[in-house]
Amino acid sequence: MSFGRICDILKSKKGTSFPLVVAVTLALVLVFCGVSESIRLMIVAQGVRDAVQSAVISTINDNYDNVYHGVREGYSGAYQPNASDFEESLDYGDMYGRLDQLLGLRQENGYHVKYAGDDVEFRLSGLSVYLDNMPLAPASPDNSKGLLADAALKLEVPVSFGGKSLPPMVINLRVEAKYMPIF
Repeated sequence: MSFGRICDILKSKKGTSFPLVVAVTLALVLVFCGVSESIRLMIVAQGVRDAVQSAVISTINDNYDNVYHGVREGYSGAYQPNASDFEESLDYGDMYGRLDQLLGLRQENGYHVKYAGDDVEFRLSGLSVYLDNMPLAPASPDNSKGLLADAALKLEVPVSFGGKSLPPMVINLRVEAKYMPIF
């Protein structure tokens, strides 16, 4: 069917355009539902990423009290004085506890789950946190490395379309924060 023929049908007053109008409307509704579901998934993923970033920043800030202030040397690392030497002192904190508080999660079967009413909104699992301490008295004190925190976790968001459940969206989120002394 050509475009001109479709325009003629739509302009016609015979009522033959009614099925075409219904089909176009249903197609638009389906497209709108797909777009709104993908926007929902992006909003959930962005919100979880922001919460993980906040928790990582809190963890790196918790290490502030352990930082040996090497302003003279131009670097900072998490060390505590111990007799005549320094020892590494890293605080990994309670990342899941912070995420549970920030996002309102419940722990179930090895997952941290967020509910929207009775339905699961998303699940978090596999959190790993790695703190990379700057070496004490490095050969090159350019402060480019600093005290780094790297967190990774798995986010699963249930997907539904047209009233049917589809396989969940699974994303591996990774967030990094760095401590740098300003003064």
